[in-house]
This record gives sequence, structure tokens and C-alpha cells, in this order.
Amino acid sequence: MNVGTTIIKSRHSVRKYKPDPVDENIIRDVLECARHAPTAMNLQPWLFGIVREKSLLGKIADLTDHGKFIRSAALCIAVFGEKGAKYYLEDCCAATETIILALQSYGVGSCWVAGEKKEYAEAVRKLLDVPDGYTLVSLVPAGFPAEITIQKKKDLDNITFFEKFKEQQ
Repeated sequence: MNVGTTIIKSRHSVRKYKPDPVDENIIRDVLECARHAPTAMNLQPWLFGIVREKSLLGKIADLTDHGKFIRSAALCIAVFGEKGAKYYLEDCCAATETIILALQSYGVGSCWVAGEKKEYAEAVRKLLDVPDGYTLVSLVPAGFPAEITIQKKKDLDNITFFEKFKEQQ
């Protein structure tokens, strides 16, 4: 294993956070990583909102259906995509995963909370005063883990095939 794959394999969704703040330098480096995410035709159709204010984190949490734990995070990065960009969803998902892995490299836990296609997407956009040309793709609450729950992943042999798919015997 190398450092990169170790970071990827050590990542788990974190929904319980310590009250400690995340250093500004970590946040800035994570955002630098996000802006280097893969993007179709180099359009970079994203906008990243960083929310640290507790009352605003609480309002976002209240709007979501499965993100109530956002309230206890040190911060939440809201990833928005330009609606007019053909591949905004793919690009912003790549940026979201980059954010999550960059946070993990600093020992900061996070959890991907859906935004795309969610009823609350527009309410979050309005709450954060994001221009109408953008839509919420994801929310990434983050903080130092107070607790980590590790879920079992499927075995590699059950989810891969080489060349052409064949039913498993």
C-alpha cells in the first residue's frame, strides 16, 4: 500500500464530531484540492460554500432529511454546480470526493450528504444566498471524529469482472 491508497481505504462516513474547530490552513488546502478535481472540458462548474457558524449549521441540518448531524459538525462544505454546465453533476461529484479524501488526509472525518434531487436543495441554496444559476449537489459536514462506525464492504470478487461479465458460480 502507499499513502494515497491508505487514505482512501481508511475513509469512513463520520456522523459524530468532537467540538474542536478545523484549522483554517486545513480548510484552505482542502479547497485547493477540490479546485483541482477532474472536470469535463476544464469548465470547473462548481462553487464551494464553507459554513462554520453554528446557527447556520443548525438551519442546514433542519432542512435535510438525513443530515441532522450537520448541526454538530465543525463545518460543512456545500458544493454547488452551475445548472447550465452539461456535466456539472459529474464534476461536482468528483470535487466532493476530492474534498472528502483531502479531509481524511488530515484526520478530519466527513460524510457525504446528498443535495442533488433533494427537496431541500433549493432551500439550502436560498439560505446561503447562492445565485439562482447554481444548484446544490452535496453537503460535506466535517470535523474531528468523536466516533467512527465501520461498515463492512462487499468482497472485491463480488463486485468486479474482467473483460466481459459472467454470472458467478
